[in-house]
Amino acid sequence: MPAEVLDAYVSALRTVGNPASTHGHGQRAGELLETARERIAIRLGCDPAEVILTAGGTESVNLAVKGMYWARRRRGSGPVILVPEGEHHATIDAVEWLRDAQGARLRWLPLDASGALDPGALAAAVEEEGAERIALVSFLWANNEVGTVQPVAELTALARAVGVPSHVDAVGALGQVPVDFAASGAAALSVSAHKIGGPVGVGALVLGRTTAADALLHGGSQQRARSGTQDVAGAVAFAAALDLAYGADRDGAGRAARMTRLAALRDRLVAGVRAAVPDAVLRGADPAEAGSRLPGNAHFTFPGCQGDSLVFLLDAAGVSASVGSACTAGVVEVSHVLRAMGIPEQEAAGALRFTLGPETSGAEVDALLAALPDAVARARAAGLS
Repeated sequence: MPAEVLDAYVSALRTVGNPASTHGHGQRAGELLETARERIAIRLGCDPAEVILTAGGTESVNLAVKGMYWARRRRGSGPVILVPEGEHHATIDAVEWLRDAQGARLRWLPLDASGALDPGALAAAVEEEGAERIALVSFLWANNEVGTVQPVAELTALARAVGVPSHVDAVGALGQVPVDFAASGAAALSVSAHKIGGPVGVGALVLGRTTAADALLHGGSQQRARSGTQDVAGAVAFAAALDLAYGADRDGAGRAARMTRLAALRDRLVAGVRAAVPDAVLRGADPAEAGSRLPGNAHFTFPGCQGDSLVFLLDAAGVSASVGSACTAGVVEVSHVLRAMGIPEQEAAGALRFTLGPETSGAEVDALLAALPDAVARARAAGLS
């Protein structure tokens, strides 16, 4: 957490009073909370009434997917949920639960070789299923493993034109690309504070004024579609982190400069990996295509290596990398994202994701590049398990 965010968080933690209480302490806590909600709304391009504070991205995704599904079904929609194959497990596990426990029917949408959802594939699915049969569509703003940015506005427009609401998981995109709810055309949008230097366990669901969602949690109705005492300090810290991530002005000029620097650092890493390990393959969208890939993401597969071996060897050299999403780390399995992109299992087994942050330095990239050749050589000697 940046110093400014941590200071705001600690100061707000000293606040006495439940923001739902009517006494003076509660009213002052409520003022802090609602001021933070307004700041969050400004940064996300929505109305404060549309911001539902949650306990992180996973809850936000579950509230959107399950809550919207239940509300749509009560209003007469069909049971079909359209979901791309390479989604985060927060979405995959939620829709599979709806399938197994609630009778939802899942229509998996294919990804192209870069990890993008082709609008044509969505349009074809809508036409084949029939709009009246579809409860909702849910997709990532940017793929959390390979960093490919989706054509969000085009996808939501296709669905909206036939009356199908879209939920967009923007957890991985927040802070790296402009995230504007109104401009996106989404009915609901999920974000998380920890991706931009806020506290872990704080997130938000932006739920459009005309979008209905049934609650996951009951008991108090403190927020629309969500019960539970609200986290004042978490909201204050989230607002502070958003202010830092997107600069002092809504136009994002500060963010643009930081992301240009980050993309240059990523390109330096990509070029260095290709020089150090010539047969390594960059996965995801081409960084040369402006806006097609998150500026802080570089994802490779290394032939003849086990990704977990590389993680272990690089960790011993002081470098923290990942085989994929940290949410599924510890489970040895080939990435479902790479499989959805059509990459053979033997190649996908050697996946490694590098992600850069605002404070990542050129020296740290150089340290990675210095440690990588030996790690790859030793991983290849160990082979594929």
